[in-house]
Amino acid sequence: MKVYSTRGGSEVSLSEAISVGLAPDGGLYTPPALAAHSGPWGADLQSRVSTLLRPFFAGEVLEHSLEQIIGETFTFDAPTKWLSDDTGLLELFHGPTAAFKDFGARFLAACLSRLTKVDRLTTVLVATSGDTGAAVASAFHRRPGFRVVILYPDGRVSPRQAHQLGAFGENVAAFKVSGTFDDCQRVVKAAFGDRALSTAHALVSANSISLGRLLPQMAYYAHASLSAHEAGKGSSSFVVPTGNLGNAFACLLAKECGLPIDRVVLATNANRVLADFVATGHYEPKDSLATLANAMDVGSPSNVERLRHRFPEVTKVVEADWVDDETIRTTIKRTLDEAGEIICPHTACGVEVLRRVRSRGAQGTWLVAATAHPAKFDSIVEPLIGRPVPVPPALAQLLARPSHAEPLEPTVEALAAALGGRAS
Repeated sequence: MKVYSTRGGSEVSLSEAISVGLAPDGGLYTPPALAAHSGPWGADLQSRVSTLLRPFFAGEVLEHSLEQIIGETFTFDAPTKWLSDDTGLLELFHGPTAAFKDFGARFLAACLSRLTKVDRLTTVLVATSGDTGAAVASAFHRRPGFRVVILYPDGRVSPRQAHQLGAFGENVAAFKVSGTFDDCQRVVKAAFGDRALSTAHALVSANSISLGRLLPQMAYYAHASLSAHEAGKGSSSFVVPTGNLGNAFACLLAKECGLPIDRVVLATNANRVLADFVATGHYEPKDSLATLANAMDVGSPSNVERLRHRFPEVTKVVEADWVDDETIRTTIKRTLDEAGEIICPHTACGVEVLRRVRSRGAQGTWLVAATAHPAKFDSIVEPLIGRPVPVPPALAQLLARPSHAEPLEPTVEALAAALGGRAS
């Protein structure tokens, strides 16, 4: 498949786009629209992933490895926990780092291990607002020929997220940046834009700008919507908590592929850039605010460029709303009291937005993407619910390891020095 840059650059193969991440013109690679899939879809997550992704990889270098890549990636499920007959939580936190990012990061790692040269070191450079970094670190940890460099905003991720980021060691280096996530993202983009630096360290991206992360994220929306449809619940609408917009964009692509998906609603925290954009049609990036739902503390979402390019009439394809910290607290407590479920602050944004959508008369089947396990946010959740949150075994193993991160100034020059080179 040929994919193209949002800024009109030349077409490249999907495999090449996965290898380089960002287009040379600074745009984001985007696949062409495909004809709606007709199945057969199979009954489990792996078979549905295969059916969904096979057309994207037709004729690609990775085509004959696709089934192996899927087998390596989708080793855990994405179940829907039904809170009522027509409302469910799509649980995306059953992977090794307890967040939805595990799906895309593991798929990308499996792809890149087959695409990169084994005779040189490839540097996977990633900015994270909390969950991406750990997922990428886990996916590439101890993979020969790779090192991972993580940039995260110092003091603006949860304590357990910070511990995860620095707990891998070996071929994974974590840097705590004196700034916001947007600062981290800006430095990473500048590094990829510096051709000499990028070439010297064979930089590849693992942020949501990468199609290697974006495409597999369609899979759990396909799986959830097909499962609900087969259970007689009709088409599903989704509320997707989002910061950088990659997860929600994957849901839109799944809908475009003909899955039984109806409405797609974005849920953000007090960083309301996306909600304001959808409401007014005017996109205005802003400095990010620190919130309880820190993984969504993004003031300049990268994938807005993809959204505007793919769907120029944005309000026809998505809706959006935002939630403040006090409402996040209230929603976490109410969800336990009313549904018996403990949820993370990000999922709480989605649950609250769905409550508002329902209050305006929305009917049908609705699923909220539960993006992370609440145990990653114990310092927030436990005081609200008055009890400990059980820690998943994989997360417990990481938390038992020593953790270390180096300080870093938010400049490409500082990053170049940390990488062992010089910015041009």
